[in-house]
Amino acid sequence: MLTSRRPRRLVALLAALAALVLVAAGCGGREAQTGQEAKAINIGYIAWDEDIAVTYLFKELLERRGYQVNATELEVGPIYAGLAQGNPDLFLDGWLPATHADYWAQYGPQLEDLGVWYDQGTLNIAVPEYLTDINSIEDLRGRAGMFGGVITGIDPGAGLSRTTKEMLPAYGLEGEYTLQTSSTTAMLAALQKATDDQKPIVVTLWHPHWAYARYPMKDLQDPRGAMGQAEQLHAIGRAGFSQDFPEVTEMVKKFRLTDEQLASLENEINSAQKGQEQQAAKKWIDANPAVVNSFAGQ
Repeated sequence: MLTSRRPRRLVALLAALAALVLVAAGCGGREAQTGQEAKAINIGYIAWDEDIAVTYLFKELLERRGYQVNATELEVGPIYAGLAQGNPDLFLDGWLPATHADYWAQYGPQLEDLGVWYDQGTLNIAVPEYLTDINSIEDLRGRAGMFGGVITGIDPGAGLSRTTKEMLPAYGLEGEYTLQTSSTTAMLAALQKATDDQKPIVVTLWHPHWAYARYPMKDLQDPRGAMGQAEQLHAIGRAGFSQDFPEVTEMVKKFRLTDEQLASLENEINSAQKGQEQQAAKKWIDANPAVVNSFAGQ
């Protein structure tokens, strides 16, 4: 079961209050729209790299088709509660069946599942590709000296950190390795330094992530299944979404990205300056016409 890669539990009351705020602001459930008003669409997104990337991808593509797209960052709980209230219209990063299971159980019957666009949401232990003799978590045994006895991790409260700690005894690595936790930023900084210097490092990582496009990384095989199973990323619409936005629904249902494509999109947007995310999405779109035409072709 794939657990969250960082703390995500919100009090249900907070989610409900956030949804009520949206409604009070005039952003709640809406009647069927016509004319120019029908071109307005609200996309809610969470501050995870893959959601930021695909949200700005769709924002650029839909604006090219004449839509007025409002993209709003929220916490995951308020997004699900808001969808159930009628705003936002669309959320592109529903992690199922495990990570967002509680939200789906509460709000799913009121929402539209528009399909899976990525199915390799995994938690991983990874090393640089130049460590050619280490290909499985089992290969770490007896090699702690190479890594200073450390697995470089992310936030201590992250689900990925908890899963990694539980993985150590499963592979007999307790006492040989410790999980060094601090932050995702610190992990990525250590990873960049190590790969720049061609030094050994073992890190906690997950798919999808732009690090796979930027650094020469490989996931270690997990024959004991200690890191959990892959999850799917779903596009989710408010009730009535497919009826109100048939053109967008068709695009979303056709939308698919491979791991490599998603990593390159994330990397492009992550490398952009703040406020330039949509320009970065435009650059990626223009560089990947075949991919874009597969779901957004005329």
